[in-house]
Amino acid sequence: MERHGLRADKSFGQNFLVDAAALDSIVAAAEIGPDATVFEVGPGLGTLTVELARRAARVVSVELDTRMLPVLAETLADCYNVEVVNSDALTYDMTRLPHGALLVANLPYNVATPLIVKALESGRFARLVFLVQREVGERLVAGAGADAYGALSLIVEHFTTARRAVRHVAPGAFMPPPKVTSSVVRLDVDPAAVPDPGLVRFIHQSFAHRRKTLKRNLLYAGYDEDAIDMALNAAGLDARVRAEALAMEYFRDLRALLQRTS
Repeated sequence: MERHGLRADKSFGQNFLVDAAALDSIVAAAEIGPDATVFEVGPGLGTLTVELARRAARVVSVELDTRMLPVLAETLADCYNVEVVNSDALTYDMTRLPHGALLVANLPYNVATPLIVKALESGRFARLVFLVQREVGERLVAGAGADAYGALSLIVEHFTTARRAVRHVAPGAFMPPPKVTSSVVRLDVDPAAVPDPGLVRFIHQSFAHRRKTLKRNLLYAGYDEDAIDMALNAAGLDARVRAEALAMEYFRDLRALLQRTS
């Protein structure tokens, strides 16, 4: 970076992973086969990209920061199976990737959540393994009743068969060091899952005000009070229940019950 006159840019959420053990844990969790296509977001200096290229048939690496392109050209000079795309991953057309691709990345902190949701909704990936802030990682893998459980937890659950935090990564593993601990997270995608915007909207409505009851949140969203009471009763739920206490099946059932009475 010094030779290229570069510094990490906060506007791009850049914290470059330079710790070999953390890199190894990401690659191991991804279980990259020799025929795999890997999609990487924010390659930065290309340290992870090199490891991906050694294992995969093809790596598509999307980098928004044009300053990084000369560095990547140098780092990846011998990696003939890597395609570096100068683009915004949030607008990149993921349907260009084959079904069963893998997303493996040290995700930029400032866009991690929408990128994960977009990747899941694309239906292109068999597995996602990435580094995110520990707080985000806890939300992604949390179950009903946990402090971190919320709308993001449920959206991820809808699209996956398994999700877990592989390991935590200390700030010193990055350059420059962030102010927070990070987590390596693995999500195994359910090939049968399909996007359901109505369910996602209902989940967000249910969690709109975390200190309020589910009934109160649904009233704020415009649902009829009698219909809410009937749906809660039919689902065997107390009117004082909060959204964070309920597993995914309750949201599916409640949405269906409310649709019948609307």
